[in-house]
Amino acid sequence: MHPGGGDLHLSDGVKRIVGDAEGRVVLASGAELPAGLVVSAVGVRPEIKLAREAGLNIGATGGIAVDTGMRTSDPSIFAVGDAVETTHLVGGMQVLVPLAGPANKQARIAADNICGLDSRYPGSLGTAIVKVFDLQAGVTGLNEKTARRNNLDYKAIHLHPLSHAGYYPGAATLALKILFAVPGGRILGAQCIGTDGVDKRIDIIATAIRAGMTVYDLQQLELAYAPPFGSAKDPVNMAGFVGGNILKGLVNSVTYDRAAAMENALFVDVRTRKEFEAGSIPESIHIPREELRERIGELPKDRDLVVFCRSGVRSYATCRVLSQSGFELLSNLSGGYISYCHYTGKTAPPEVKGA
Repeated sequence: MHPGGGDLHLSDGVKRIVGDAEGRVVLASGAELPAGLVVSAVGVRPEIKLAREAGLNIGATGGIAVDTGMRTSDPSIFAVGDAVETTHLVGGMQVLVPLAGPANKQARIAADNICGLDSRYPGSLGTAIVKVFDLQAGVTGLNEKTARRNNLDYKAIHLHPLSHAGYYPGAATLALKILFAVPGGRILGAQCIGTDGVDKRIDIIATAIRAGMTVYDLQQLELAYAPPFGSAKDPVNMAGFVGGNILKGLVNSVTYDRAAAMENALFVDVRTRKEFEAGSIPESIHIPREELRERIGELPKDRDLVVFCRSGVRSYATCRVLSQSGFELLSNLSGGYISYCHYTGKTAPPEVKGA
């Protein structure tokens, strides 16, 4: 059972939906789930039948091809919204963005041009948010799959900050992922999941992308702060600090998927004994950060060391100590053990108080 209130069946597609007296969903694995209501959320395809019959050009994505003024291949016909393909504002590729915000902006631009006013649509970021049970999930800009497919030079970082100051009741952990260009640091995209404050961070980052900001700019953003609403160093600021540290060469950061693909890497868990006993990455070596200087000789200098703690903060400090002690094959696991659990589908244990 997921903390949000639902069971997750990952990597198992829907084979068929049976509308009998009680209702069932049959999965590809053969499992059958009782269902009183089935919501299909597998994406949409543009309805372009009329456009094809009118002889309009259709883009490679399957959407109606339009210029920045929302004109189709027939200058007398305009098209907007879910049926058209537009340019991604960050990646420059053609994309389908079936969202109400872009559709309304495109409609205004089309109306301007119909009335003789020169108006242009600059492109889409795909900023969106959804609420599933108690969880909010928001995105903006490029995701990592798209960045890899387009061979972009980028870095991905994971953070797990609180939605607001921890000493004020109700603070909840966010899972925040940000992509930025290397070496310049321009923000490329972000995803965020949590029970509170997701929309605020995604909207800030979407604005930063639109303005062409870098991770260094995120460090300096002056955002509204009071304990019920945020932290003195907002999660967006923290993302800027982490990204800046990486670009300055203070630490090498690696996401778990890339760390797992390393040949002969050694994971080093620097959390407390209580945390380690509650669960760790298999075959990792455990050296609590407080014991590091006395036990530093246990670590090999000829293997790739991937250091991790719960969220990446203590392991960053550990990497700095190791770096200054002559270790060169060294990486900080971005997002720490929490991100490892997310990648592998495990449930991260609750934070150990006093750890």
